[in-house]
Amino acid sequence: MIKTSFFRKTHFLGLILITLFACGKTNEFSLSEERDKILALHNLQRDYHFNKDSIAFANQFSDDFVSVNKGVIAHPSKEETITRYNGYFSSVEFVKWDDLSEPIIKFSDDGSMAYTIVDKIVSITFQDENGETQSGETHFAWTAIYKKYGDNWKIAAVTSTEVPSN
Repeated sequence: MIKTSFFRKTHFLGLILITLFACGKTNEFSLSEERDKILALHNLQRDYHFNKDSIAFANQFSDDFVSVNKGVIAHPSKEETITRYNGYFSSVEFVKWDDLSEPIIKFSDDGSMAYTIVDKIVSITFQDENGETQSGETHFAWTAIYKKYGDNWKIAAVTSTEVPSN
């Protein structure tokens, strides 16, 4: 009788440990998948700049998107964002839009939010008021906060800083 009880308790404890171990592994794997999704969205932003796709770029933002830039907190609508980036994209040619280091990506404990910290150099050419081709390079650093909606991530907020490189 004692042996059977001991066996049942040991068996039960073993099942609990296996279950906890399996749950931990599943969580690590899903965080890895979610990190890949965030990184893919980050990399798409480069494509949107070079392809001058202001609509796809704006579609990454949530409906309640907040921008913090140059001391201004703004809540631009999707239409305002499209108009702003359409004007910007049509006035420049991108030479470089490259990360200086791998973005830092962190997640909330429940996996519903994430943030990236980005360090990037952007080089452009543009026509000045005299029609002369000019070039510029800017060092950007920003934090993007992502929120998960179902299976999709959207950018809820961006706080950006910049320093001209030349």
